[in-house]
Amino acid sequence: MNPFTVEEENLICIYDTSSRTALKSSITAAYAFADSEDSEINEIVCNVLYKLVNMSDEEFSALIFCPAYVGDDEGEV
Repeated sequence: MNPFTVEEENLICIYDTSSRTALKSSITAAYAFADSEDSEINEIVCNVLYKLVNMSDEEFSALIFCPAYVGDDEGEV
């Protein structure tokens, strides 16, 4: 079961997902440059980091990350 929302998973997919540690490091480093005024992004980043800290490496390695695309019924992206 994937504990991440679609928005969280889309954020995760732009970073190194080779390991839980690599992902946490990548997101934490990028977060230092994030726009502190964007509360939605801040919330998503904080939720992702919280979930990563509270899962094991084994739980993380069982996950498959694939970005979700929103399009119309015709399959457009």
